[in-house]
Amino acid sequence: MSVEKVEALIVGGGQAGLAMSRHLGAAGVSHLVLERDRIAERWRSARWESLVANGPAWHDRFPDLEFSDTSPDGFPGKEEVAAYFETYAEKYDAPIRCGVEVTEVTRNIGRPGFHALTGAGEEIEADYVIAATGAFQTPLIPPLVPEATGLTQIHSAAYRAPGQLPEGAVLVVGAGSSGAQIATELLEAGRKVYLSVGPHDRPPRRYRGRDFVWWLGVLNKWDMEATPGVEHTTIAVSGAAGGHTVDFRKLASRGMVLLGRTEGFDAGMMRFAPDLAANIAGGDENYLSLLREADAYVAANGLDLPEEPEAHLIGPDPDCLTQPILSLDLAKAGITMIIWATGFGVDYSWLQVDSFDANGHPLHIRGVSAEPGVYFLGLPWQTRRGSSFIWGVWFDAKYLADHICKQRAYLAYRPDSAPA
Repeated sequence: MSVEKVEALIVGGGQAGLAMSRHLGAAGVSHLVLERDRIAERWRSARWESLVANGPAWHDRFPDLEFSDTSPDGFPGKEEVAAYFETYAEKYDAPIRCGVEVTEVTRNIGRPGFHALTGAGEEIEADYVIAATGAFQTPLIPPLVPEATGLTQIHSAAYRAPGQLPEGAVLVVGAGSSGAQIATELLEAGRKVYLSVGPHDRPPRRYRGRDFVWWLGVLNKWDMEATPGVEHTTIAVSGAAGGHTVDFRKLASRGMVLLGRTEGFDAGMMRFAPDLAANIAGGDENYLSLLREADAYVAANGLDLPEEPEAHLIGPDPDCLTQPILSLDLAKAGITMIIWATGFGVDYSWLQVDSFDANGHPLHIRGVSAEPGVYFLGLPWQTRRGSSFIWGVWFDAKYLADHICKQRAYLAYRPDSAPA
């Protein structure tokens, strides 16, 4: 079998891979995108049925293509998001091959570039390799509750709809966007829901007639660079049902039982940290601080935006907050199901280069790897707060494409004459 040669190999055909393809194509860099499934497959098969984008259609998109079936202020559903990326690939004739899994990438020995091998035995050589597999690779479930308990346990990536679950109460662990939205959907379906809440940010969905994405933009918060600890902040936000502010107090008033961080399990008892009140208070302060900054921005710029004094009111503490549950007998509580909304790990086992730390996380600066010629794209906080959003990965891809072009220019340089 002959070896195919290309300047740049992009691994992953989701939002990151397509953004990278667009910028490389515009720069005249020959490239190939390999996707092991379908374009934007994660949006199709690793999300629940009712999921919509967390940002409105005017904001969470690439700058040169709008959503066709959702109004600018609406929130496109997961199937529409996947179709959007398919349309984008067709519009710009992205050189993408689906159903092709890259199993190994190694650096060439004694010469420039990299050698890639696919599951079908195809061989590809490239000068540059861009790992665009994103941040949601391997679902993480803490090894706390043994399978022998008989409880059904799934990751949020495997959740589809309330009717999928066995009868009984549900414990959702993790109160970021996924956990909060799933817990709310189950509550509205008539389930008894327990929600384990850790530290989080809780922005308003809308304030004074503007979506929170607009406020983060004008306040320059999307462009905040990563600082130690900040890059792991959980954000509770929802575009469901037209978009609404996630308010854990209101959820508790409707019957949801809030718990602190999940700490351990023993003999049928789940243990929780005594930090629920602090976590809720931290989320409230994040919410209120954004309102205060928004008000200051309106005043400083003389904007005619309607006031919302009621938005500053925080409801009363529910009983589960003032009398926190530190241990819970799952059987007595009728809990038959645990949904772990506990994030994802990375798996770059196919990329066999010296560019990872002891935990397998990429070593990079703004996506430029410690290994020359290797790049990462789609990572949370890769360059800024907005990096893992659709629009944010677009700008990160442009940065990497520019970097590749600079490297090409250096390598193409030939002196006019040999030095004296």
